[in-house]
Amino acid sequence: MTPADDGVASRGGSVRRTLQILELVAARGGASAKEISDAMDLPLPTVYRLVRELLDSDYLVHIRSERRFELGYKLHQLALSLHQQIGVPRAVRSEIVALHQRLTAAAYFAIHRGSQIVVVQTVDSPAAPRLKPIDFGFHEAAHATALGKILLANMDAEQRDRHLDPEPMPRFGPGTITTRGELADHLSVVADRGIAWEVEEFEPGSSCCAAAVRSASGSVVGSVAVSAAKERFAQRRDVVEREVRCTASAVSRYYRSGHTD
Repeated sequence: MTPADDGVASRGGSVRRTLQILELVAARGGASAKEISDAMDLPLPTVYRLVRELLDSDYLVHIRSERRFELGYKLHQLALSLHQQIGVPRAVRSEIVALHQRLTAAAYFAIHRGSQIVVVQTVDSPAAPRLKPIDFGFHEAAHATALGKILLANMDAEQRDRHLDPEPMPRFGPGTITTRGELADHLSVVADRGIAWEVEEFEPGSSCCAAAVRSASGSVVGSVAVSAAKERFAQRRDVVEREVRCTASAVSRYYRSGHTD
């Protein structure tokens, strides 16, 4: 490795550690330099150097009275920009809200963005709570969620590989499919039916149903889904499928029309 290459690698590692500090502070609701040092196994001088860069850029703030660091205001600007870039049009939001109301179930909308399957809208209520980990920006566990399986079913093998963990894939619930072969067989059925179900695959006791949203070219650009306790869906699968398909079709018509507001 040349000195120039070594410098690039060093900067790359520094950037990675800096981002890890942000994630740590966000996850803990704030952290002291010592806590960051212990959690990341970094020397305190390194922590202070990286934190100083984040403070100077307003990505962190120092709460002196508590001797801890918290997220800075610059991150709010980034979050607003992210929401604007992948914001859900009003008409689509209305369709997802209406689906939630018709089925009294948590409703979701996810899009295929870059190499990720990302949830961009969730609608729930005390009577129909969402699956707790799934909120705006969620992009994990594609093999264990109905939202993810709809999109995986419409990918080629190379695309699918980029979204899946090595075998055995992580288990989230008692029904999680953890092998590539079994998942491939399951996704063939999903592709044929145009509907995906998961029962206790992502969260014990829960069930989820999803359908594809398609562009004018017929490609899958996203998915619509609902979730509830598995007992609530068990006796009305036909109704749930019909409502989810109807909403996915309405959202697809919107995207085919080319509207952006």
